[in-house]
Amino acid sequence: MKTKKLKLSEEMLIRALRERHPAGPKALYDMYSGSLFGVICRILNDQALSEDILQETFLKIWRSIDHYEPEKGRLFTWMVNIARHQAIDRVRSKNYRNGQQTQGLEGCEDLALPAEGIYDRADRYFIRLGVEKLRSQESEVINLIYYQGYTHAEAAAALGLPLGTVKTRLMMGLKRLRSFYTAGLLNVAS
Repeated sequence: MKTKKLKLSEEMLIRALRERHPAGPKALYDMYSGSLFGVICRILNDQALSEDILQETFLKIWRSIDHYEPEKGRLFTWMVNIARHQAIDRVRSKNYRNGQQTQGLEGCEDLALPAEGIYDRADRYFIRLGVEKLRSQESEVINLIYYQGYTHAEAAAALGLPLGTVKTRLMMGLKRLRSFYTAGLLNVAS
């Protein structure tokens, strides 16, 4: 028998998590596990390890929900940053580096799951659209750092560039990306 997925509004989810209501963790998992797993798996390329990091991510969200400030950004963005940092921390760990072997991406497909909100898909779509409109030098750096989990130094080494150049390209790319959104330069037709 298939259980029904629990969906709450963002405000209700935040309240349920902060009040430690039992519906909070279930709704959190039902609504965001697919999206967060995709972010983590893209960085780690290991399904089993990604599942572990997803669990750690949910624990960190549960423990840190009182630090979330809605006026600074959407809950989904805050959670993606936690997931991303958890995955990157694992990549940087000595145990991971020592045991890392080349593996495929089987099971790490980033599917648009029904539990993912329309706004989350729209955010990802417009961010990706904006990155594609950047200069190739800027988008290359952003892809390595934000989508593949490279550190600034690792991106510099991979691109054969000085660290300062990578940081400048990243800063300029993010600044240009921000200007696209504030000026309304991104639309579906472009």
